[in-house]
Amino acid sequence: MSAGTGPFSFQSGRAAAAGGDVMAGLFERLKNGLKRTTDGLVGRIDALVLGKKTIDADTLEELEEILITSDIGVKTTMELTRSLEQRLSRNELKDGEALRDALKQELLAKLQAHHRPLQLSAAKPFVLLVVGVNGVGKTTTIGKLASRYVAEGHTVLLAAADTFRAAAADQLGVWAERAGVDLIRHQEGADPSAVTFDACKAALARGVDLLIVDTAGRLHTKVNLMEEMKKILRVIDREIPGAPHETLLVLDAATGQNALNQTRIFQESAGVTGLALTKLDGSAKGGVVVAVSHEYGLPVRFIGVGEGVDDLRDFDPQEFVDALFQR
Repeated sequence: MSAGTGPFSFQSGRAAAAGGDVMAGLFERLKNGLKRTTDGLVGRIDALVLGKKTIDADTLEELEEILITSDIGVKTTMELTRSLEQRLSRNELKDGEALRDALKQELLAKLQAHHRPLQLSAAKPFVLLVVGVNGVGKTTTIGKLASRYVAEGHTVLLAAADTFRAAAADQLGVWAERAGVDLIRHQEGADPSAVTFDACKAALARGVDLLIVDTAGRLHTKVNLMEEMKKILRVIDREIPGAPHETLLVLDAATGQNALNQTRIFQESAGVTGLALTKLDGSAKGGVVVAVSHEYGLPVRFIGVGEGVDDLRDFDPQEFVDALFQR
């Protein structure tokens, strides 16, 4: 049988090509979403190092300043600089191109060190507790996750435990309707743990795959936030032992270093296990992805690079760094 005439060869080839086109399209969207960060971070790095025939301590000092002012964070920047100094002492940084490649490798290593994809198969119902301050895109992220998991064939239930923000449940209701999932809600001002209790009971009774619980985030009343979170966590663990299986902190990438402070507070109050960074497409501060993951040892689960449902992406460190550094 000649090449290309087998019973599956034409269709398989076409399917592979289509799959390749889809992946290429997704990568282009990611690259476009990160454009402002690329221009602000990698563009300045390229202006510093490319064309340099030799790399010295002064170059690394200038690079250090670029990294700090690009929201990589002081602690992470210091570690990156030390690694690059060691490479320089071993004569591994021959020129600007070598320095650029070395920095890319170091950033990737920082992100890969904590990378763990979310596995819904770990429990049923899998309970996903979503936390974050108001305005970061928390409700929108929940809606996009619900739509995405329904499309993958999972049954999903939402719980509107942010009962303090005006119309929060209404906003979540719009997303629930859009995704075709049920929503457990009480009246505005109700006890969040009571909503959570009813949602846990409903998730068990209905045998859903995934329960996503929205919560309020009010950092100006930190003590109240902590007490409320403790109560919610107690209710969830009592009704579904071992849950929540993921506490996802949603951060707005445009807040830069404020994201580190938010992570610290929610880590204390809720025991964060994963991160979602939104609005990367509107920010030049995407370097905070590296800082917040590395400094708190947390995996980045999702990144938002646009308004569409498909623009909430599973985080892939290799893909992220490739898109960031692509010329």
